[in-house]
Amino acid sequence: MEQPEDMASLSEFDSLAGSIPATKVEITVSCRNLLDKDMFSKSDPLCVMYTQGMENKQWREFGRTEVIDNTLNPDFVRKFIVDYFFEEKQNLRFDLYDVDSKSPDLSKHDFLGQAFCTLGEIVGSPGSRLEKPLTIGAFSLNSRTGKPMPAVSNGGVPGKKCGTIILSAEELSNCRDVATMQFCANKLDKKDFFGKSDPFLVFYRSNEDGTFTICHKTEVMKNTLNPVWQTFSIPVRALCNGDYDRHDFIGEFTTSYRELARGQSQFNIYEVVNPKKKMKKKKYVNSGTVTLLSFAVESECTFLDYIKGGTQINFTVAIDFTASNGNPSQSTSLHYMSPYQLNAYALALTAVGEIIQHYDSDKMFPALGFGAKLPPDGRVSHEFPLNGNQENPSCCGIDGILEAYHRSLRTVQLYGPTNFAPVVTHVARNAAAVQDGSQYSVLLIITDGVISDMAQTKEAIVNAAKLPMSIIIVGVGQAEFDAMVELDGDDVRISSRGKLAERDIVQFVPFRDYVDRTGNHVLSMARLARDVLAEIPDQLVSYMKAQGIRPRPPPAAPTHSPSQSPARTPPASPLHTHI
Repeated sequence: MEQPEDMASLSEFDSLAGSIPATKVEITVSCRNLLDKDMFSKSDPLCVMYTQGMENKQWREFGRTEVIDNTLNPDFVRKFIVDYFFEEKQNLRFDLYDVDSKSPDLSKHDFLGQAFCTLGEIVGSPGSRLEKPLTIGAFSLNSRTGKPMPAVSNGGVPGKKCGTIILSAEELSNCRDVATMQFCANKLDKKDFFGKSDPFLVFYRSNEDGTFTICHKTEVMKNTLNPVWQTFSIPVRALCNGDYDRHDFIGEFTTSYRELARGQSQFNIYEVVNPKKKMKKKKYVNSGTVTLLSFAVESECTFLDYIKGGTQINFTVAIDFTASNGNPSQSTSLHYMSPYQLNAYALALTAVGEIIQHYDSDKMFPALGFGAKLPPDGRVSHEFPLNGNQENPSCCGIDGILEAYHRSLRTVQLYGPTNFAPVVTHVARNAAAVQDGSQYSVLLIITDGVISDMAQTKEAIVNAAKLPMSIIIVGVGQAEFDAMVELDGDDVRISSRGKLAERDIVQFVPFRDYVDRTGNHVLSMARLARDVLAEIPDQLVSYMKAQGIRPRPPPAAPTHSPSQSPARTPPASPLHTHI
């Protein structure tokens, strides 16, 4: 079937994954023990949520809750619905005000306090429920670190505690629906000179701006005018972005999710129209018909279901200490510690770590090194703890890993060769010990060189592919990283001794692709983190599904002192249905 000129070309089909809308989460806000600013009654609180631009770091108002009169313990009914990306650091700010008039100008109202967090922090908390102290004093951002710094505002005292904010995240239910359907066609136009047509269907989702995004292509049926295509499944959000009346372009006819959902019926037999033929031939009727044979929708378990049910992501980092990195005391070394900026190893570790850390409740992260001679006897190791503790290589937080890394650089001798298999096997051992779905391991390997133990590494990865783990590799420096691309099974699934890996669990990126010429490290590292982490949610879900592991129910929320405002159920408003 011919394709309208204004639609995406089939060559773009491979980049489809990036165009599927993110899942959406609904943030609910409650507060306890707010400051009392009113003389003769309690405060009348309002919560304002801000999001932060990735590029310019500017805070933008995202939305406001309703005002609740006369309470210090509000449970706000109006929710904030936001796109959720596991792979991005999504900074949020919540400001509380005591509203004294109908003015929308916030400076006209008393400031009650604020809290900063990331969306990942809320989602990664037990039960996707985060409690934070509210503090008084507006914050500005430190231009070097991007972290909030207190500054006095509204007559408040910086750092003063003034109650608690409780933030809960819930994935919107219609983001998890998957549609399964099958089509056939009858009496299609003959397009081939010596035979019949080789037809296939292409689905396009119409966008808000009138453009179209390709979202599914069936297989090609050879030499037939009456094809029956195979059944296929597609996330509803990919099909129509959650808008059930949005049109999908299927070859040369249109339909909508709502029509398809009627299933096999006279409503789902479509005339295939070729506009060019219709213009030329007065008696033209159609170029055949397409019939929907079956349609079903079911809810799939999502990444956020597992996180909310308590699945912990165990983060381990492994750092390359081979001599090809250069002498750490010289500025040309990839391990050089400048007093002014982080080196490539530290930048990559921080970019990935500051996102993934929120999905591990104890914030204790094993950190390993490979390719060095260790004191006191100079033995070569490809699996040594950066903190020097053979019994427990875990470091406290990302800062703890950086501290242990810097200490190791001062005590070990860079050597070689570049062996990956020991650190892969180390993490695989831990992953194999807990396979009930409560834990999932992510190994970040940062390296400058060509792998020396390729055969052993492939075997270790193939063995690890059946375990709850994923591997991220960041290549630093100017080496040729062809072998890394082979480990990243996006194009060809990795194999060892004739055995294919059960899943693709490796993601590789070269650090040099993210060196921003403008010097904006914050933005370029955010892109690096996004690219290496984007596949983790699907890899986690594919493991759970393969093992038949369902998400656990979320833990019960702790009970609080009763709120002054009555408990209420959210209204059936567009907030809950529109995506």
